[in-house]
Amino acid sequence: MSQEIELKFLVHPDVTGALRAALNALPGDHTTPRKLLNIYYETPDMLLRRHDMGLRIRGVDGCYEMTMKTAGRTVGGLHQRPEYNVALTEPRLALSRFPQEMWPEGLDAQTLEPQLSPLFHTDFEREKWVVAYGKSRIEIALDMGEIRGGESREPLSELELELLDGRVEDILALAREHLLRDGLRQGGLSKAARGYNLARGNAPGECKALSVLELPPKATLEQGLSGALAQALAHWQYHEELLARGVPGAQKQVAHAVALARHILALFGVVVPRKASARLREQLSQFSDALDAETDTDALAWRVVCGSAKLTLIDWLVTCGWQPFLSEAARSKMQGSFKRFADTHLSRVAAELKAAFRQPLAGRDIDQLPRLERALHCAYVLAGFYPHDARQPWIEGWQALARAIDGNLVYQIEPLRKQALSVAPFWRHSGQ
Repeated sequence: MSQEIELKFLVHPDVTGALRAALNALPGDHTTPRKLLNIYYETPDMLLRRHDMGLRIRGVDGCYEMTMKTAGRTVGGLHQRPEYNVALTEPRLALSRFPQEMWPEGLDAQTLEPQLSPLFHTDFEREKWVVAYGKSRIEIALDMGEIRGGESREPLSELELELLDGRVEDILALAREHLLRDGLRQGGLSKAARGYNLARGNAPGECKALSVLELPPKATLEQGLSGALAQALAHWQYHEELLARGVPGAQKQVAHAVALARHILALFGVVVPRKASARLREQLSQFSDALDAETDTDALAWRVVCGSAKLTLIDWLVTCGWQPFLSEAARSKMQGSFKRFADTHLSRVAAELKAAFRQPLAGRDIDQLPRLERALHCAYVLAGFYPHDARQPWIEGWQALARAIDGNLVYQIEPLRKQALSVAPFWRHSGQ
């Protein structure tokens, strides 16, 4: 087994030449393009997919390798997954050669192998560079080809940075300082995930609303911060894929995700110094402004202002960029109870909402929408310790008011304001 750590980008055809020139300018070893043939296998009921596993056979220059990638972690375009590799003499499955400890409960090689058949192919030319950067050795691969699933095909144009040895922050720094440009966007979907989508008809996904953060009962404040930012990033990444495909409503959900990330930083600013997140907040603000001004949604997904903000957020999250700025007292607080923090700040959110909406809005409805959305974003981060049925009436009351204000539903705003104020708090120490 090895731990694969990769940063993936999709490459727009217009920038392939400039990107290749930038890669050739890096000091390191270059390998000319080689043809890679890949066959991905699955059962009729997508059993591997349901276990977050991917099985392929790769062929190059008459040599073959069987690989199983198991459940891991993806943060934005940074993929961290355990993988198992077995050399083969021919392109034929031999699952018994994988180690027994690889299999999750309920799966084994003997019963699984007869159920497997090819589902899709990814065939491409791979050009490689191996560079020393910082304290790391990094392999950079430019893949150009196509994905085939059934009768469907789509082009494949990707850049992958893989950590051979060293530190994950060096991959992120190399990408940011030498490669990031208009025409690159981080790929939240692996080749396998794209192949599965293609095999299923490649229908675009549907927009999703922000959801409440769920954390273990004993979660620390630091776990709350990292969990909340990871959820905002996942929402951003998911809807950016839809944005690039022109799905209605995706741009608004990307905006919600970016606003959520900014509100999380403000919420935790009572412990994390502002200087720790200064660069991140600046880039999120720049992207938010671009998002408000842009009408060409496909172009926006490929712009460097988007990629730079997202890469900075990934870096800050993966490397715990707040830690070097914490005092000893702040470090102690970060290991304290997130539940206690949540209860305290839910009371503050409620007090802010009461102050803002105690009186009829009288024509200033839209002016209060940013404040209301900020309060709701804080509630999404803080309310997960309470049962769904307990928290939802309070959250849904304010959500309904936000929708009415956003849609200028003037006859609904006043009754919804009164209704939202009338719902009793659900958290402890709320004064009820």
